[in-house]
Amino acid sequence: MGLHDIRGQWCFLSGAADGLGNAIARELAARGMNLVLFDVQEGKVASLAHELLALGIQALPVVADLADAAGTQTAVAEAVRQVGPPRALIHDAAVLTPRPFREWTFEGWRRELDIILQGAFVLAKGVWEPMIAQGHGSIVFISSGSALRGFPLESAYTPAKHGQEGLMKVLSIEGAEFNIAVNTATTGAPIDTPMSWGHYTPEMRERMISPSRLAPAFAYLAALDAEQATGLRFDAFQLSEAISLRTEAARA
Repeated sequence: MGLHDIRGQWCFLSGAADGLGNAIARELAARGMNLVLFDVQEGKVASLAHELLALGIQALPVVADLADAAGTQTAVAEAVRQVGPPRALIHDAAVLTPRPFREWTFEGWRRELDIILQGAFVLAKGVWEPMIAQGHGSIVFISSGSALRGFPLESAYTPAKHGQEGLMKVLSIEGAEFNIAVNTATTGAPIDTPMSWGHYTPEMRERMISPSRLAPAFAYLAALDAEQATGLRFDAFQLSEAISLRTEAARA
């Protein structure tokens, strides 16, 4: 069975205003996918939606603070009501605050976890039944090296990303019978985004690449059904490079 055709289908994308999320939105739009754009930055997400609408893509900006579970639940439910079940959910929104453990407050720690892990749960929960009803879907959580390793100054970010990996594994098992693919994707390379500069070393900054180079991987992942791949951890850089090589070979 081939990949699902994403043209004219909807993707719910969190963290769409900046960085990797913004690059993913533009890549999906270039491939004909419609987008519900979740972000807390109202001006930026509205501007992106306006750009995509001008290109003939349906784009719905949704201002949502993923640390607010009730507000996020309402936002997802309203998006489903307006556009119907999404083909894909990509959860990119995250906060990384490098800080020694002794300086963390519970409130600050909890907010960072809530945006990443609680956000993954609430967004996935909001699309789960609609995806079951339509008989297919793809859910992708953006992961990182922190999801497998421990790093200093990451008392919130690292456990949140670990948690996303665990949630993915459970949902991939439960979603298989409903043809819902659930995977995670790490960037696979240092990327030049607003969040990255605060924690990359000077050596990593020298190797940074544009997030647009990773975006093709997410168009591929958005098209997956459980029959193709589920419960896996993808390297977005390697996958995007492979897609580019395959595209160039097909054109030759």
